[in-house]
Amino acid sequence: MKIGTGRSVAAFRVMDVITRANARAASLPQDAAKILRMEVGQPGTDLPAGARAAVQAALRGPDVMGYTEALGRVSLRRRIAQHIADWYGVQIPLARIAVTFGASGAFPLAYLSAFDPGDEIALAAPHYPPYVNIALALGLTPVILPCDASTGFQPNIAMLQALPRKPAGLLVASPANPTGAMLSPAALEALARYCHNEGIRLISDEIYHGLTFGKPAASAAQFSDSAIVINSFSKYFSMTGWRIGWMVLPEDLIRTAERLAQNFFISAPYISQIAAEAAIDCHAELQANRDNYAQARDLMLAGLPRAGFTRFAPPDGAFYIYADITDHAADSAAFCLNLLETHNIATTPGHDFDAERGQDFVRLSYCAPLPDIEDALARLCRIR
Repeated sequence: MKIGTGRSVAAFRVMDVITRANARAASLPQDAAKILRMEVGQPGTDLPAGARAAVQAALRGPDVMGYTEALGRVSLRRRIAQHIADWYGVQIPLARIAVTFGASGAFPLAYLSAFDPGDEIALAAPHYPPYVNIALALGLTPVILPCDASTGFQPNIAMLQALPRKPAGLLVASPANPTGAMLSPAALEALARYCHNEGIRLISDEIYHGLTFGKPAASAAQFSDSAIVINSFSKYFSMTGWRIGWMVLPEDLIRTAERLAQNFFISAPYISQIAAEAAIDCHAELQANRDNYAQARDLMLAGLPRAGFTRFAPPDGAFYIYADITDHAADSAAFCLNLLETHNIATTPGHDFDAERGQDFVRLSYCAPLPDIEDALARLCRIR
């Protein structure tokens, strides 16, 4: 039987690590050391209390929770627009706000709205794997811009100008997964204005906004009306399983994205939209969560060198450290497997983020509860 071209799309390896870690956890005796989860970017915090209360009230109410408009409930879109105004000082018309089935559901809408099969999209490596995997599945051509600590793990205009052809698009993420690296507001503005002037469609992934440590975060929406901005309630708002995100769309893509959303998922889940609208106002709880991540970051920055991991750039945001492990092992996949099977620490090999250099790196997530972070660092010290 025929098999489609999707067979060539690489696995999202962190999901395989999750499966392996879950299987190991299920096989361990009750008195065994627990599996410490440093492989996945899932906040160890709970759904904000205000969002929980809103969901409970909605479930007790008379409304039938059916489909919403494809671009989301008007009240949620209005609240997102106000959130953007509050955080970035820019007014976005309601028509340009789209609620999506998580940020993951936003990327196919962005790619298919803005590009044609064969178009080239530039992006930095290391990068979040589905950027490339989704692009390839849709017939687009990723153009990798190798970045490292010397470039701040972020792309720049000179890299674009050095390409043999002008790409149709540029994808940036700030803070970035897996490095936590950020573009300064001035650097993002320069890229946004360059892309707009050159006819390069900019996609800005801003999913980790709110989780920054000492550096200001800017939105591409401040600098360009032609950029696509993608964000989510998964990280700062602690709502990973609710699958709810949003986009700021350029005017020329609104109707195309809406038609695609109608056909792909009809609408984001009604109850998730209720929770998201309430979560935006849970400021005190969300800031307390962010302060916990800052403590975890401090623990990692102090503890990893004691465990022999000294080659990494301190992250500006998100909740990851991307560490060079060449002093410990020749291949990060084997290294991570040994950590799981011998020391019950689940981590993600760099292969997922950089096809060329990923064997030298491992991503360590520090969004787990603080006692788990301390335990993981203690175990790493024992294997030094």
